[in-house]
Amino acid sequence: MPNVVCVGAQWGDEGKGKLVDHLSPQADLVVRFQGGSNAGHTLVVDGETTILHLIPSGILHEGTLNLIGPGVVVDPDVLIREINGLKEKGLQVTRDRLRVSERASVILPIHKALDLAREKSRGADAIGTTGRGIGPAYEDRVSRAGLRMLDLLDADALPERLGPLLKERNFLLKELYSCPPVEVEEIVGQAVEWREQLAPLLDDVGVTIDRALRDNRSVLFEGAQGTLLDVDHGTYPFVTSSTTVAGGACAGAGIGPTRIDHVLGISKAYATRVGGGPFPTEDEGPAGQHLGNVGAEFGATTGRKRRCGWLDLVVLRHSVRVNGLTSLALLKLDVLTGLPEVKICTEYRHDGAALHEFPASLTKLEACEPVYQSFPGWSESVAKVRKFEDLPDAAQNYVRFIEERLEVPAELIGVGPERDAVIERANPFKVRSR
Repeated sequence: MPNVVCVGAQWGDEGKGKLVDHLSPQADLVVRFQGGSNAGHTLVVDGETTILHLIPSGILHEGTLNLIGPGVVVDPDVLIREINGLKEKGLQVTRDRLRVSERASVILPIHKALDLAREKSRGADAIGTTGRGIGPAYEDRVSRAGLRMLDLLDADALPERLGPLLKERNFLLKELYSCPPVEVEEIVGQAVEWREQLAPLLDDVGVTIDRALRDNRSVLFEGAQGTLLDVDHGTYPFVTSSTTVAGGACAGAGIGPTRIDHVLGISKAYATRVGGGPFPTEDEGPAGQHLGNVGAEFGATTGRKRRCGWLDLVVLRHSVRVNGLTSLALLKLDVLTGLPEVKICTEYRHDGAALHEFPASLTKLEACEPVYQSFPGWSESVAKVRKFEDLPDAAQNYVRFIEERLEVPAELIGVGPERDAVIERANPFKVRSR
């Protein structure tokens, strides 16, 4: 059976949770492969909203095994709260439903304290981090100083492992940021609950995935954030601290690239961004207000209002290239309903010349002017539409233009927040020729 990677093709918040939830019945396993609790995946089922930060979005389907891969940084407190929240909804989260990689890194209180202190110290130059400790945890991972989930099991060795890490981090907290330190005893005490709650869920996730693939079972790999927040390919330094593109699914899950069959890029029918950094197609006028209000554009993790603007094909071409997208899921088409005119940025203008590729330099990007192509809007509701040909002609033309310019088919089109509000023109899990 085909294995599918779902990645965000913009600045995150594209609706990956909804798409993964929609596709999960066709997958035997759903794997989260990077990021941490800075992600916010919103699922709406029968009018009830569930927001997940760490647990994969396939958890609401009983037949699906959900895995948190070694590429994720795990905040044990957040994970336990999510598990308890699902239990309150009547969903028992046991080992046959959820497993966590023993190789995944642990987000500690010191990471969150340092994250918040740094961001505050930046003042007007703040990056827009969620303050969840993601960056400092990834720093400790690559410097080989951090803890992995497996380390929580060894209660006797834990204080010794924490000592050097806290010594260095507390020096920064106290001397550079004038913040109180985090003591070893505090973390050791918390680790007792972490161990009791999470030890039964720990697993060698890469081996579990490999066995499933050998049994010809389907796997859906779920990314967090978006391509333009990738630490290498995004608007650095206004990015997250992990590899958000499709290639990261292999390292972050523990499989080889030959096991991936299809890469689905998820985009809104317009564009949004949370936090700082350049946003060429941002619209602060009535159209942008319409997108924000009708689209309910507030961050699922922070509650921050999202910046809104027009769809940007320079961004999406970049995403097609760095992810190797084989198809596109174009979501929230319904939000454009009621606008007399809709726009698409086809290229940038820089120093009088056309620019078709997304620049690495933020200085250059900030000097770019978007070049738009305008289209007639539509007033008919599309919320109940389930066939592409039943969309208003103007909406069909809008989608076709995007496909033609990107040379990638829009196989899934979202027309509302509910899990079934999707026009499925092709099945991502269907075997296809390359």
